[in-house]
Amino acid sequence: MRQLTQLANAIRGHAAEFGITVAKGRSHIPELLARVKSDATIPALARGVFAGLEADLAHIEARLAEADGALRAWYKESPAAKRLAKVPGIGPVIASLLAMKTPDPHAFRSGRDFAAWLGLTPKDHSTAGKTRLGRITRAGDETLRSLLVVGATAVIWQTRRGASARDDPWLAGLLRRKPPKLAAVALANKMARIAWKLLTSGEDYNPAHACLAKAA
Repeated sequence: MRQLTQLANAIRGHAAEFGITVAKGRSHIPELLARVKSDATIPALARGVFAGLEADLAHIEARLAEADGALRAWYKESPAAKRLAKVPGIGPVIASLLAMKTPDPHAFRSGRDFAAWLGLTPKDHSTAGKTRLGRITRAGDETLRSLLVVGATAVIWQTRRGASARDDPWLAGLLRRKPPKLAAVALANKMARIAWKLLTSGEDYNPAHACLAKAA
């Protein structure tokens, strides 16, 4: 995905040198390339370079589609991933990576230890009996941590639109107290703890149990 984004940005930058621009978003790159092809004022040598970039773009997109298909096939064969995907904010991709990349979940004493392994717990700067918590440690697997935060951000976006605020009063209350970015990290921490519980217990996600736990 990073390579695809870099290549799309390179195509945009080169096209802008010839005065050709389109709206933001990777979906507009084909339109940009079509305009380059049809513009007779662009030198043939430059159009040849754009053709090579277009071929590279198609190759990366094909590799992504292949990887995505293989990942979804693996997901269908993984009971653990299927259980994890039922947690709000954790879809098939995040669930598959959690199931793949997590070592023995029983090696962690608690869900908090698992969240700490992912770098989703704040640094402790407490001194002289005063509790001072800083930013998250960002230790552990960067990909898993980032994906959990992205999933949490999607849940928050839906909640702020009123789609699920009634279903999760804990999150609604959190959003009243904290900025969305901080709330996303807190929710990602909770998602990690739930994931650890599902991985160690073999249970299915139960929204009713989750609400009871939050109320407690």
